[in-house]
Amino acid sequence: MANPKRKTIARDISWLAFNARVLQEAADATVPLRERIRFLGIFSNNMDEFFRVRVATLKRMIQFGSKANMHLENDPQQIIDEIQMIVLNQQGEFNRIWEEVLAQMKEQKIFLRSEKELNAEQQQFVRNHFEEEVSADIIPLMIENIPVFPMLRDKSIYLAVVMWKKESALKKKYALIEIPSRTLGRFTILPSPRADEHHIILLEDIIRFNLPDIFSYFGYDQYHAHIFKVTRDAEIDIDEDVSTTIIQKLQKGIKNRRKGKPVRFVYDREMDPGLLEYLIRRLNLSKRDNLIPGGRIHNFRHFMSFPDQVFKEKRNRKKPFDHPLLTERRVTDVIMEKDILLHFPYHSFLPMIDLIREAAFDPDVTSIKITCYRLAPQSKVINALVNAVRNGKEVIVMMELRARFEEEANLEWKERLEEEGAKVLVGMPNLKVHSKICVIKKKTKDQNFLYYGFVSTGNLNERTARIYADHCLLTSNQKIMADVNRIFTYLEQPKLGVGLLRDCKVVIPSPGFAKKEMMRLIDEEIRQARKKKPAAITLKMNSLSDEEMIMKLYEAARAGVQIKLIIRGIYCMLSEHKKFEKPVRAISIVDEYLEHARVWVFHNRGKEKVYISSADWMVRNMEHRVEATCPIWHEDLKQELIDILQIQLEDNVKARWLDNELNNEYVRTSKKKIRSQVETYNYLHKKTLTQRETGSN
Repeated sequence: MANPKRKTIARDISWLAFNARVLQEAADATVPLRERIRFLGIFSNNMDEFFRVRVATLKRMIQFGSKANMHLENDPQQIIDEIQMIVLNQQGEFNRIWEEVLAQMKEQKIFLRSEKELNAEQQQFVRNHFEEEVSADIIPLMIENIPVFPMLRDKSIYLAVVMWKKESALKKKYALIEIPSRTLGRFTILPSPRADEHHIILLEDIIRFNLPDIFSYFGYDQYHAHIFKVTRDAEIDIDEDVSTTIIQKLQKGIKNRRKGKPVRFVYDREMDPGLLEYLIRRLNLSKRDNLIPGGRIHNFRHFMSFPDQVFKEKRNRKKPFDHPLLTERRVTDVIMEKDILLHFPYHSFLPMIDLIREAAFDPDVTSIKITCYRLAPQSKVINALVNAVRNGKEVIVMMELRARFEEEANLEWKERLEEEGAKVLVGMPNLKVHSKICVIKKKTKDQNFLYYGFVSTGNLNERTARIYADHCLLTSNQKIMADVNRIFTYLEQPKLGVGLLRDCKVVIPSPGFAKKEMMRLIDEEIRQARKKKPAAITLKMNSLSDEEMIMKLYEAARAGVQIKLIIRGIYCMLSEHKKFEKPVRAISIVDEYLEHARVWVFHNRGKEKVYISSADWMVRNMEHRVEATCPIWHEDLKQELIDILQIQLEDNVKARWLDNELNNEYVRTSKKKIRSQVETYNYLHKKTLTQRETGSN
């Protein structure tokens, strides 16, 4: 995987190694059955997005060559060929794991029934269910003679049907049926012959069973039907036409996305060869278009929502608990006295919503400014902001409309907020706003103003906060809030230029400034190492791919800086080199929760500098996004983050080594088993109990 002549690992190959870690969780027999199924769904969903975005980008590179307005890979065609080989191997492993999971489901008396495995009662149930719930959403297309082939939708699955009469097998007819899983869901629970069994049927198999009724007009008696899906280029081109608004451009882009070029065709390998050849020809596909044979079932992403009630084992996910200082007092009152650091999903997300709710009803609050990127479907954050507007507060929301695959939802949130009277900012020229910040302005008794709010590593999404591991600093520190205010001034007046961000004193913004400051901090560690003094850097983030930053870390490793890395996803650095004076310890943790936080620690001559950030060390985050990196000054909170990082570095259950080949070998030591997410929960929960018992504030 790692070419000895290359200085880094190809970004897309490293991403596939990350998705292989997700697949490892599905393969792990010690993982509860419902979670194994969920990880298969996550793997499938990840792979869909990978093809929609990254493979599509590589194909554009090939198409436009040096004219492509993007970061060029050395040889995109070679990378695509390597991707094809890896994906086929992973698909084989996926199929093997699925067979294991099916066997485990059978042991637990959970049966996924096909249309050919139904007893008489179930057959009648399926007929009735189809007639009452499904038939109205079925639109069969006879595709042989239509002049214009239908535009097949991305994210949908289709049933390709071939039918004929038994006495005349040469006269076959082809048809397509889109499976209406968006509106009807994918799973239906069947009547079970025994009380201790659970029988489930997929929507496509309900349709398969009823094919004779659907096509009764033609009088056929033989039917074969197989699933396939088309993955399309999902990138939205934002043209430079200044006469159209970003809203119009996005709306146009969303429509065009549905017509994106196919970048992958996944099909049931048992499909009728003639029908398969016909589909490939009518879709204008070639062998270069990632034709991937699979099993009977596609779009496993739906399996993330597999019916929960069929499992006998209890879900062992622990509920989030309240931060000990936020149980009896208003959030606002507490953070006026001291900083609070919330750790999701261990801590409850409610204080984030309560902070805005309290501001909405506080007569002394005059304004709330907040950034939004990915929100929950029924967002309580939006509801709290709407209440603030109704209570006469000035509410300014930076709604990043270009959050990939959230564009339509964010457009709808924008409309709702504007209808209520909020001011909605919708984007920056050539920059995405990825920072997670909020500043609330409050009038004091002496008619001055003070500011409070938060800086976070994660989105303001109460749903994902239950499964994404993030940190959020709630603070009334006026230096931090002054800088957050400066970032909002830039967001509100982008024409004044990015130079506005230069005035930030303690919060380190992107684009540009965070990268320079991180380089400076690494250089300081290098100077200390060359003096033979202690020097260390610990970095936790989602992705590490910025080549300049990687080169600087190489320099630090050669100088003798102790480097420890916890990288969940894309990892392009070669962590092993004979010229490194000290070995780089690089791990990835994939477990029940998604490790989403960014935390950076520099030894700084024994007075550690600790930061939380919304940014990864990727070119896009450092140079093409508005991000916020915030120092943590309170010694107890600094130590809390350092302790959590140390727990993760000692993980020997869910951690994998990030070696030069990205082989994903588990970290195994002779010490007692340490599963960092469990130990982090125990660590924070113990602190909570201690603080409650001692009444510490």
